[in-house]
Parts: sequence; C-alpha cells; structure tokens
Amino acid sequence: MTRSPLRDLAAGLFVLLGLAAIAWLSFRVGTHPFATRGGLRLHASFDQTGGLKKRAPVEISGVRVGQVTDIGLGKDFRARVEIDVDPSLALPVDTSASIVTAGLLGDRYVSLQLGGESENLKSGDEISFTESAVIMERLIGKMVHNANVGDGGKGEAKE
Repeated sequence: MTRSPLRDLAAGLFVLLGLAAIAWLSFRVGTHPFATRGGLRLHASFDQTGGLKKRAPVEISGVRVGQVTDIGLGKDFRARVEIDVDPSLALPVDTSASIVTAGLLGDRYVSLQLGGESENLKSGDEISFTESAVIMERLIGKMVHNANVGDGGKGEAKE
C-alpha cells in the first residue's frame, strides 16, 4: 500500500476536528470562566441551603433560566446565594426564591416564583422573599420526638 499525502491530510484534519470537539465539550461542561454567560446577577439570603451547590440550576415553572454562581456566609450569618439568570427576564421586585429538591432524594436547586409588582429587579439586587431548604433528617427527628412525647416518653406503640 502506497502512502498518499491527501489521505494523510484528511486523517490529520479528522483528528484535529475530534480534538477540537473534545476541547469544546470540556469547556461547556467544566467550570472554566469562558463557559459562564454574564446575565442578571441577584442575591438571596437563606437560613439553610441544605446542600445546594455552585452551578445548581435556577428554574421558573420548571424551566432552567440560570444557575447558582456563589454560596457564602453573609454579614448576618445567613447563607448568601448569588444567582445568574437570563438577562432578558423581567423579574418583579417581589419575586421569591426557594431552595427545593428534585424528587425525593434528588439534587437541590433554586426555584423562583414571580411576584406582581410593576418594578423589576436589576443586576446586584437582593431577592427579599426566600424559603430555605427543608432538611429531611430534621423533619424525621421532629416526628420521632413528637411521637415519643405523645406516649409520655415511654416509646410504646399506641393501639
């Protein structure tokens, strides 16, 4: 079999195209700064984030409109969450944010519920109406505690 420069060129271009596709996918999936899109940056304070992570989705009515960009501790010792949402959205100033779970044991995400005010949030504004994450372990602990209190702390089953 003889060597053909045209076939070598085609094989080389195919390999370069494959490497470019892998590089593009790694930038899209990874946390590289080139993959972030600038938008409407908002802040919300929560009593409990319940395992919310950076890059968690932000949704309105089940549609992804942004992501969590930062989670830190605010001056008031509450969790301060920064979200980046689509800049084309007009979110009223009385919009509320809740940390919810996808399914029973799924990942946490931020759900936005729109308000009715005519004035809209601007980049850097604070979402003042928030609902913290529900921690299943705490709910189960309260149920067990209340069940024990109801029977005088004896732990006996009621008939």
